[in-house]
Amino acid sequence: MTNTSKEGYAYTHIRDEDTGSSGPGLAVGASLNSNNAGVYELYYLFPLQQEQDTLGLVRSTLAFAGLALVLLLAAIAALVTRQVVAPVRVAARTAQSLTAGRLEERMRVRGEDDLAKLAMSFNSMADELQRQIVQLEELSRVQRQFVSDVSHELRTPLTTVRMAADLLHENRANFEPAVARSAELLQAQLDRFEALLADLLEISRHDAGAVVLEPEPTDLRTLVDRVVLSCEPLAQRRGSPVRVRHRRRPVTAEVDSRRIERILRNLLVNAVEHGEGREIVVRLGADDDSVAVSIRDNGVGLQPGEAAVVFNRFWRADPARARSTGGTGLGLSIASRTRGCTEAGCRPGAPPGRERSSG
Repeated sequence: MTNTSKEGYAYTHIRDEDTGSSGPGLAVGASLNSNNAGVYELYYLFPLQQEQDTLGLVRSTLAFAGLALVLLLAAIAALVTRQVVAPVRVAARTAQSLTAGRLEERMRVRGEDDLAKLAMSFNSMADELQRQIVQLEELSRVQRQFVSDVSHELRTPLTTVRMAADLLHENRANFEPAVARSAELLQAQLDRFEALLADLLEISRHDAGAVVLEPEPTDLRTLVDRVVLSCEPLAQRRGSPVRVRHRRRPVTAEVDSRRIERILRNLLVNAVEHGEGREIVVRLGADDDSVAVSIRDNGVGLQPGEAAVVFNRFWRADPARARSTGGTGLGLSIASRTRGCTEAGCRPGAPPGRERSSG
């Protein structure tokens, strides 16, 4: 017999003749060369059913362990969310409540961890914010009450001074030039003082919520013409021609004519003051449902960021600028707060150098 042999193996199915069952197995074969008897083939069969069962058990165990691990991670994530994310959401909802004006909202403090410290700090901030807001509201209420009381108390002495000033102004031709000039200055300053007092009274009525509308059918063409006529002397002094463009047929609307006239006069005076001597255009338009009045100047306009404060009380674009009318800084504020229409109200005007409108 020689030593040379050829070996090989293959995975196959092995059938048990006794039981009739079959299963996976490994077949290993080799050929043997014999000098006397020739070539022999030798085969060994190894059943692998037990190993396959073991692998199936391992796979099942790994799948179950993986599923259990996923469920465990989900439970941990839910716990972390409840312990960390949920308090943050509560803080966000509480902040939204404070923004909406519900100043009594607070976060619940649990434990002594970092989240509890955060809740305590947030509640302290809310307490201080509430205290400051209440204090500011009280100061604002006192201020509004003071302005209202002073404005009303000044009416009586102003009426007396006005009567005396009117008498002096009517007889100024009989006075010496210096005294006559003083009477004219007194009359002009009283007009300014009365305008300031009227503005303060109007603002106090808005603050107290005591403004009562008196709408009535009004031809807005007549109202616009009256406003332009009253501002004509100022426009001439400033060198700003006023052009009025409206329909020929009547434009009638249910409005509080006194307040609409006040809005338009304030807007037009503001346009003249900032018109830089250029043309000012007043337009009146209407359709079947609405009426609009626009006042447009061609002045210097506003600096970036000033549009947000142009309707604030007593605000002026340039306090150092010479003002021919001695404005109070209340005109645009009154115009923005006054509502002269019965349904949609009146839209506040645009900043100087742009289009202002009253609807």
